Amino acid sequence: MNITINQKIHDLADGASVADALLAIAAKPPFAVAVNTVFVPSAQHAQHLLRAGDRVEVISPVTGG
Repeated sequence: MNITINQKIHDLADGASVADALLAIAAKPPFAVAVNTVFVPSAQHAQHLLRAGDRVEVISPVTGG
């Protein structure tokens, strides 16, 4: 199935979870995740299943001043 992760299309297996999407892009913590603009807590990454067409945003904190 095709999903969009940070504005790039990725092909993941049917039944993939947020955790699978994070593995696909080799995400390094710390980060926050939203699926279709809804925050997904890290404790739910493995259980939150994705559907074709979902939009996943992985957001890393920015520091500076």
